[in-house]
Amino acid sequence: MVVLNKIYTRTGDKGDTALGNGDRVAKFSDRVTAYGTTDELNSFVGVARLVAEEDIDAALSRIQNDLFDLGADLCRPDMEKDAEAEYPPLRVTLDQVDRLEEEIDVMNDALDPLRSFILPGGSALAAHLHVCRTVARRAERLAVELGAHEPVNPAVVKYLNRLSDWFFVAARVANNGGKDDVLWIPGANR
Repeated sequence: MVVLNKIYTRTGDKGDTALGNGDRVAKFSDRVTAYGTTDELNSFVGVARLVAEEDIDAALSRIQNDLFDLGADLCRPDMEKDAEAEYPPLRVTLDQVDRLEEEIDVMNDALDPLRSFILPGGSALAAHLHVCRTVARRAERLAVELGAHEPVNPAVVKYLNRLSDWFFVAARVANNGGKDDVLWIPGANR
């Protein structure tokens, strides 16, 4: 259990922060940027939950917990030392990716196929979910970039990739099963 008695520590006042393994890195490091963007995404999910109906809200609650798992995973780079750690590090698993895929399939089965690209919007929930989708894509790009030069759990990238798809399909569900999707009309304003 995490206990936070004091919120400010002053340890980062000079521009560095501690990773989950105790190493100190610059606050602008690729790793901190990747898990910081995941935290930003989690905040947007919290905003989406304000207007979500019960079934979507329950799924978003699970996603918020997964995103904390994902941030914990990213903040601990030394995966090869997991077995030696005093406490087993929290890692994203492929079971979490599989759950997203199953949820996507269930939601998508109830939707008509897309005949055009859609614009972010429609209902308030759909608009929020599209913001989540785009931030998830940015988090994914940052995790991939980090993985080009530092260890990253491959399940993290897969989860973020699937999560952006989940948000896209959930936005369509939130738009009256896709009936209220805002369709892109190429060249409409020429």
